[in-house]
Amino acid sequence: MEQNLPRMEPRLQRRYLQWVQEHLKSANRNAAGPALMPGKNLAFSATQAAWRFLSNPNVGLIDLIEPLREVGRQAASTSKSDYMLLAHDWCKLDYKNHTSKSDLRQITHEHDIGYEMSTSLLIDGATGASIAPMQMHLKTGTAVHSTAVQPPAMDVHRLDELTPTMAESQQWGLARKIVHVIDREADALGRMRQWDEAGHLFLVRCDDRRVEWNGQSILLSEIEDYFDREVIFEACGEALYHSKTVAQEVAEAEVVLYRPHSEVVDGEKRTIRGEPITVRLVVTRLLDEDDYVLAQWTLLCNVFDVSISSYQIALWYYWRWLIETYFKLLKSHGQELERWQQQTGEAIARRILIASMACVAVVELQNDDSEEAKKRKRSLCG
Repeated sequence: MEQNLPRMEPRLQRRYLQWVQEHLKSANRNAAGPALMPGKNLAFSATQAAWRFLSNPNVGLIDLIEPLREVGRQAASTSKSDYMLLAHDWCKLDYKNHTSKSDLRQITHEHDIGYEMSTSLLIDGATGASIAPMQMHLKTGTAVHSTAVQPPAMDVHRLDELTPTMAESQQWGLARKIVHVIDREADALGRMRQWDEAGHLFLVRCDDRRVEWNGQSILLSEIEDYFDREVIFEACGEALYHSKTVAQEVAEAEVVLYRPHSEVVDGEKRTIRGEPITVRLVVTRLLDEDDYVLAQWTLLCNVFDVSISSYQIALWYYWRWLIETYFKLLKSHGQELERWQQQTGEAIARRILIASMACVAVVELQNDDSEEAKKRKRSLCG
């Protein structure tokens, strides 16, 4: 961790390192702040130091994301896969009871108050190991606090934040091909055309839609029925479903997305006849001991690499859930993010990146079997 420090003056680097170390232990939701390191400042002076650090205009979000991106670069350089996954998702930060925060936004209804956080999490394409968050936008009632070179505008829909992040990810020096993994909220044809035209690789869960298959227009659901009727599904091992081991099957076809899509142009909704794009349709499902289908996912992917099987694509989507684990770790099972008392979204955004570095350090420590690491684990668990 000492090798991955943000670009800032030495005094601030030391405070950053101490602040990360103080976030290594799971937070107590009844505590006023993170645990102090042994022999460090009294609570009041530590609080003052934290306030100064998180309010310092010389502590930029781009500076604070850089150590996390360096972790990503190091992981990519040693990965056994030609691909790294970048899982994109969004979550709400609930601060409706935090009257001290003056920049809260109404997210849905009048009692749904807080911030909106967008995150892009890097995942190893070979092992499914969660690496580090590589991009973050925190939208408040007054601004968007972002790690992007060009932050999104306040009125930009969260799905429209994806294309700029995809483009910027090519500048992070990951030395691997990046596959962007997104849930079905982002299965709009216009966006997929935009990504494919720009050369971005994507894996998206989708709802039913009409495609071209074997020269005919057909619904995805009809192809799935064909897979089932003709016993096209192939067993590909086991998976966990609600903590139970179940059987997994997968089937694949090549389909063409050919239909027009809708776009808003100059304030008007218009029908656009875009270029057809060919994608891999991968359907994966989980079955119990009686062959009852417990869950099924329909996936579209534009990775046409013969070394990447349909089962690997199904795994890639399965690993997308690591970003949900990351949100859970920040919000309720580690850092208690929604109880932080910082009074501005900017300070919250800075602390999120610091806490994220602590989470990355804990994962690295968990995977380290050296004697020094074992001592450190005992210290953190004590």
